[in-house]
Amino acid sequence: MKPYRSFAMWLAMCVCTPILAAESNAYFGDLHVHTRYSYDAFFFGTKGSPDDAYDFAKGEPLTVPSGQVIQLDRPLDFYAVTDHYFFLGQWWASANDPDHPYKNDTEVQRILRSNDFGGAFRFPHEKVLERDIRTAWRDTQRAAARHNDPGKFTTLIGFEFTPEKDMDGQHRVVLFESERVPPLLIGRIETLNPEDLWAWQDRLRADGIESLAIPHNSNLSGGRMFEGTYFDGSPLTVAYAEMRMRNEPLVEIAQMKGTSDTHPFLSPNDEWANFEIRPFKLGPHASSRPSGSYVRDALKEGMVFAKRLGVNPYQYGIVAASDTHAAGQTYTEENFTLQQGGRRAATRIGAVPVDDAGVGFRETSSRFHSAAGLTGVWAEENTRTAIYAALRRKETFGTSGPRIKVRLSGGFEKKVHQGGGVTAGPGNPTFEAWALADPDGAKLERLQIIKGWVEDDRAHERVFDVACADGSEVDPETRRCTTNAVPLNTTTCAYDDEPGDAQLDATWVDDTYESGQYAFYYVRVLENPTCRWSTWAALRAGTRPRPDLPRTIQERAWTSPIWVKP
Repeated sequence: MKPYRSFAMWLAMCVCTPILAAESNAYFGDLHVHTRYSYDAFFFGTKGSPDDAYDFAKGEPLTVPSGQVIQLDRPLDFYAVTDHYFFLGQWWASANDPDHPYKNDTEVQRILRSNDFGGAFRFPHEKVLERDIRTAWRDTQRAAARHNDPGKFTTLIGFEFTPEKDMDGQHRVVLFESERVPPLLIGRIETLNPEDLWAWQDRLRADGIESLAIPHNSNLSGGRMFEGTYFDGSPLTVAYAEMRMRNEPLVEIAQMKGTSDTHPFLSPNDEWANFEIRPFKLGPHASSRPSGSYVRDALKEGMVFAKRLGVNPYQYGIVAASDTHAAGQTYTEENFTLQQGGRRAATRIGAVPVDDAGVGFRETSSRFHSAAGLTGVWAEENTRTAIYAALRRKETFGTSGPRIKVRLSGGFEKKVHQGGGVTAGPGNPTFEAWALADPDGAKLERLQIIKGWVEDDRAHERVFDVACADGSEVDPETRRCTTNAVPLNTTTCAYDDEPGDAQLDATWVDDTYESGQYAFYYVRVLENPTCRWSTWAALRAGTRPRPDLPRTIQERAWTSPIWVKP
């Protein structure tokens, strides 16, 4: 039932020669993974350790909380275990250490017996045990050291900084450059203010401990991730912009709790903006404010600040991840594994009817979950040093799950790769864009360049199709491919004759560029539509797909931008 072709077929029709210089390779990995040491993962039933997570990433099977055994179709190149620092390791230790200090604590034992996630979250902060944190943090480091295999598989040591106020999350993953890490970390007990995290990173850097932070789930932040002010509401300054970019050069554009590229409210002229949008914050079903919550909006507003301040606080590179809370994720719609553990929970997560009549569905925000994303980096080799350096220089891309390779290069007389910036020269900027389909995924439908620019002190955007599948041309008026979509058979999730190309590339000149513009450009490449995970779940259950969820999904990848400064 898979809509995919064989690798031999793909290779036969693929030119497989990128139009850009091949001085580096594309590597795929996940930078946002939780194990049993995260308080929420533990209460979901996760037993997988950091060692289990790394074994899974290298291709070994993993048992998730539902009892389902999952396994990757191909190993990953790099992986980072990033457990919440809040309560790090404490609930696992409380349940499994026979000599734990809380063995006779009635409240702890009540929470454990009843699997009271809410009670665990509200457990007094002053009762967090440093001994549990230190033990789990040491084990995380040692697991990374055991599995790091230069040239074959890279591990990165990290954690999640998880502050939030009124469920307005400003969460970050923090990754360290090397095995040099601090003995203790920083989290919601210490502060809710991300500026304190950046100051902490600066202090560590002064002591020779290098790190970077990656904000995630901006889509659920209620507008707070890119709110355009200091945490206390005061106006942004050059010092703020420099501190933020020094410490968090990347942003996570897609993961299990939805995509953060853009929103139909923010990009009404982008026909593909309504992609895996989760309308609610975490926890209660409260709507999340689009403005200040999406990456493209931040990239645009960052240029407005750059024009005024001379420094851009939101000059982000792009990555994607799973945010799995089961130590592993399969990254495909067909084999989607919910954080709490598995596709067998399709009724509980609202994808399959709860009644025999097939008309009633649970109302749960889990139905808006996505099947995770992946980070791609262009690096010279698969080593911790090279992978981290690629992340730092933003020569990265994110995908909604498939292993699509995508690259962007361009500028004026000086050319840079994605993640770089150029000063405007004479004429119009020229870009080379290239994408290669996942050999185990769907074919590519179109290659796009998304432009943002500042005009009259306001930010604008436009989407340009620059390469079309099946020999289709770009209409010079609409700037859209004239491709006629071939429908997917959603009763089998297969094409009778799948359209599309294995490779798309283009050299594109921005004839709309005007001298003096602040601008950015990034690539978005789209696959042919395939079945969404909720449709797969319904087919397996022998029932109809939920009518208020999309039956198909158009998987994609995004590059880091290239910025143009007057």
